[in-house]
Amino acid sequence: MLSLHGKTVAITGASGGIGEATARLLARRGAAVVLAARRSERIDAIARDIREEGGRAATCVVDVTKAEDLQRLVSAAIDRYGRIDVLVNNAGIAPISPLADLDTEGWSAMIDVNLRGMLNGVAAALPVFREQGAGHLVSIVSVAGLYGASPTMAVYAATKNAVRTVHEGLRRESTDGVVRTTAISPGYIRTDLADSMTDPRIREQTRKHMDVAGIPPAAVARAVAFALEQPDDVEIGEINVRPTVQA
Repeated sequence: MLSLHGKTVAITGASGGIGEATARLLARRGAAVVLAARRSERIDAIARDIREEGGRAATCVVDVTKAEDLQRLVSAAIDRYGRIDVLVNNAGIAPISPLADLDTEGWSAMIDVNLRGMLNGVAAALPVFREQGAGHLVSIVSVAGLYGASPTMAVYAATKNAVRTVHEGLRRESTDGVVRTTAISPGYIRTDLADSMTDPRIREQTRKHMDVAGIPPAAVARAVAFALEQPDDVEIGEINVRPTVQA
């Protein structure tokens, strides 16, 4: 495994859960991290913690549905640390419900954040990766939909599988070795993702599953670090991370 010293990693959705855990772990392993999220006070506090522990961390307020915000994130990483080596697309929401509920606003929100947000990141980072001659795109996807969408999760799974498809397309377009891609699919992870679920019954059911079977966000952060620490000629295309007790 290679050290992450000298690497600059920008992470969306870094105000908690998987994003926060990833930022803290990568900083401990030597990377400079740029935390991006809408909650400025939260990412500022996490960045202060990282710096107090001897790490390097900056912040950038970002709404991933806005292409200009992702452009600003990439620029902020370059301005602060001279380059951007990795973009971790982690921001995501899950206002899941049965299709019969016709929650079209929730459908649109998931498309905008989960899929369009990732594409905005690609549009911002890919030209820089090409110019630098190297770069790594990591997206936090989901085990939802891997084997067919579960009830209530059709649109959520569709957005996540669309991200997986974009990753595969980018991989096939990047056989020159300049850009590497990694899609990481978590199962039940103890995060606040359930807070974005609009159906009260589904929200409480999901929270119970997370409380009983969920594993810490650090498990996903370790998977991110594993993918990033590979030699330049090795690409970890996809990793599934789930509790051993998850069906």
